[in-house]
Order: sequence, then C-alpha cells, then structure tokens
Amino acid sequence: MQQVDVVIVGAGASGLMCAATAGYRGRSVLVLEHTAKIGRKILMSGGGRCNFANIHNSPANFISQNPHFCKSALSRYSAQDFIDLVDRHGVEYHEKTLGQLFCNDSSKEILRVLMTECEWAGVEIRTNTEVHQLKQSPNGFQLQTSNGNISATSVVIATGGLSIPNGGATSFAYDIATEYGLTVLPRSASLVPFTLQPKDKEVLSELSGVSHQVRASIGHTSFVEMMLFTHRGLSGPAILQISNYWQPGEEVEIDLFPGFDLLSWLKEQRDSRPKADITTIMAQQMSKRMAQILCGKFELTGALGNLSNKQLEAINTAFCHWRIKPSGTEGYRTAEVTLGGIDTDEINQKTMQAKKVEGLYFIGECLDVTGHLGGHNFNWAWASGFAAGQAV
Repeated sequence: MQQVDVVIVGAGASGLMCAATAGYRGRSVLVLEHTAKIGRKILMSGGGRCNFANIHNSPANFISQNPHFCKSALSRYSAQDFIDLVDRHGVEYHEKTLGQLFCNDSSKEILRVLMTECEWAGVEIRTNTEVHQLKQSPNGFQLQTSNGNISATSVVIATGGLSIPNGGATSFAYDIATEYGLTVLPRSASLVPFTLQPKDKEVLSELSGVSHQVRASIGHTSFVEMMLFTHRGLSGPAILQISNYWQPGEEVEIDLFPGFDLLSWLKEQRDSRPKADITTIMAQQMSKRMAQILCGKFELTGALGNLSNKQLEAINTAFCHWRIKPSGTEGYRTAEVTLGGIDTDEINQKTMQAKKVEGLYFIGECLDVTGHLGGHNFNWAWASGFAAGQAV
C-alpha cells in the first residue's frame, strides 16, 4: 500500500492549487484524477482563453447560505496573489470588461503554471484513477482505487460539482460528504442559459446569434451586460448572471435600453419625424431585424405622429420593462458551475476541514459557495485550495 501525507481527489483548479501549496510545505502529495486529462474546466474556460481571475473580486461576488464563509480564504489568498503567480511564470494576459482577466494566448498557459508549480513542489499526479472507497483508519484514511490502495493522513476532495458532465463532472464530493454525515444543500445548474416557452421561442429564435446590452433583473438584483438570443432561448453574460437568482415559474425583467431615456427620445423623434413608423425608428437603436421581430412581438405599429404620450409610454414599457417567463434552463450540460452544495456550516472556514471528520477537507465548487460570472469562481478555487494546502 502506497503511503503519503496528502491525497487530493480531483486535478482541477482548486485541487492543483492545494497540491502545490501543500507540496511546498514539505508534504508528500498525491493527486488522483479519474479522467485521462487534468484541468479540463481550466482549458474550457473563457472560450479557451481562461478567465482566470477578477481584479474586483470580493465576498460580495459570491452566493452562499452563509455569505461570511468565503471571507477568510479570500482574504488570505487574493486575486492579486494569483496574478502575481501568473506574472512570475511570464503569462501574458489582458483585462476585459468588469475586471475580468484572460490569457492573451491560451488557457493552456494557466494549466502550465499549475503543473509547473506542482512539479517544483514534488507533487505526484495520477490520471485515469477512480476512487472506489474512502475509509477512515487509525492514522488517517485508506483509499481503494482502480490503481491500487493508498494510505494518507489527510484527504482533500476537489472533484467539483455537477456542471458539464461531459467534462468529467460527477457527484463524488456530495456522495463522500453524505457518507460522512455532512449536510448537502439542494443543488442546481448555475450561470446557465434560459430556455423559452414555445410561443416565445417560435418568435425569438429568428434572432439567434444577435446580442444586445440589457439589464436583466429579478427583484432587486440586476446585471447590466450583453444578452444573446439563441435558437433555444436566451444566453450571454447578463442572462447567465441572473440565472443564479431565478426560480422556476418566475419572470425575468429585461431592460433593452439600460441607462437610456427611451421615452424622452421617442417623444423627440415624434416631433422631428412624425411620419416615420415605430419599427423604422427603433431600428436606429438596434439592428433592423431585431426591431422588426420585437415590434412584431410587442404588437407595435403605426407612424410616430399618430401615437399619444400614453402609447409612447406603452412602447417604453415594452422595451424597458419586458417581462419574460423562461420555461427552464439548459441544465448542467452547459452550466458553468453548480449552485448550492456542501453546507459550509459543516466546514472550517480557515482550513476547509470537515468539522465532523478530522483529516477530511472539501474545496472548490463542491461547497455552497458560488461566484458570479467573470473569473470569481476561479478566485474561489485558488483561495480555497490555498487554505486547505496550508492546513493539510
């Protein structure tokens, strides 16, 4: 039986960060990955450019039943700490909107950084290795795997959530947590596109591929970013963000002109171009095709000069307070992360160790800590991995 200090199950972002951190502390570390490739979600992130951090990251960018849980880890390993690591490895990157950092070249650069750090720290990584059983022993844990048995003082579960199953996602972390008596909160697909009701889909699918800046809102929560029409529904950053706050049966309010006084502009256009049709006028603010489809959907017709103030207010409401009820989401197949997970009340916020099970740690996406779109979930992976790596 192979004996090591630390076994980390899962060679993703949090697992590799934890491995390097523990290895540099002189621990013997073995990482087990059940697929043939490591870091698959890293490679897929950001369209292959990896949105590896967000410079504006803070606890306010996370959703959890305990919003205070993430503060300790994030304060001890910040976005700047990971940026400094990337800088030391000579990775070139750029900032997009809202503080999002992307590789100039390829997401492979971020994986290379983590792999190099693990190599320097003396970490062993073993792929195509499934963990069949995890049992406590007098000296820690014994693991039965598809490649032999292993004994370890500490075990870190870093297998992620349920999102993107074709990327290797499984329920392993939740199964282990349940087996050891930890509470697992309800989970759902997070940062995920909406699907539409048949009637809306029939009309709006004609706009597939068209994007437009919007404010997407549910209650008092809103995001101003791009929305993308798809052949099945609505996507784009604004929709992915608001999906975290949506419950089945709820409506989402869409403002197609955030920060723009559409009503005043319509009144000005009525004075200057009274003979112009409303569709023609709206095509000045969006694509002609989008104006035609939406004016048809909202049943808006006629020359501006013939429209009363009340009718213009109705047009303003249609475009700036468009209420739409999704039929559902695209689910885990396309979700970026999993909302919910292992109850953080079960976990020590400084070390990521399960309070009930000495030597058993959980990090990353499997915990009930879900970041907003734009690099925040990677920030949590780095921070939670570092926290556990300092403790195991």
